[in-house]
Amino acid sequence: MNLLHVDSSILGPGSVSRHLSAAIVAQQQALHPGITLVRRDLATHPVDHLTGEHLAAAQGVVPEAAALQADIAAGQAALEEFLAADIVVVGAPMYNFGIPSQLKAWIDRLAVAGRTFRYGAQGPEGLAGGKTVIIASSRGGFYGAESQTAFLDHQESYLRGVFGFFGITDIRFIRAEGVALGEPQRQQAIDSAEAEILKLAA
Repeated sequence: MNLLHVDSSILGPGSVSRHLSAAIVAQQQALHPGITLVRRDLATHPVDHLTGEHLAAAQGVVPEAAALQADIAAGQAALEEFLAADIVVVGAPMYNFGIPSQLKAWIDRLAVAGRTFRYGAQGPEGLAGGKTVIIASSRGGFYGAESQTAFLDHQESYLRGVFGFFGITDIRFIRAEGVALGEPQRQQAIDSAEAEILKLAA
């Protein structure tokens, strides 16, 4: 069994999403002794954003620049890691109502026709099903379905949509909200999220 641990926060040790994703991974390792762990930190080792040269290479044009060749290889490695994983744990903070750009760049390398999805007579079909995706979500404010600002959530809604598009149906969120609203609320959010992590074993 393989576990892929992906983090995207730029805050380092002060990141709530990193704290929660590490706790999720530790719990999954305890639940599945011997599981193989692959770590990808998109803040310290990002993949580049897509360009026209990337798309040309995908159509068969051989890239001449060594840097582009290396980046295409890195994107391919990211895709293979994802496809090989049985469990994917993603640390995903909300930045400006969406996800970090480095996380989006990684997802763009996963969205490859014929690998994670395809279009058929009945429309799009996901090809990467059978995985469990657990997302450690942190938010400075409150954006849950019951909040007045729920319409600004382009973070969890996007992640649920794109992984669902890849054919994944087991998508779980561990959420810490209001972490920018003072230390008491931050700690309460973390405590609540850690309690939800314990329930993942049920």
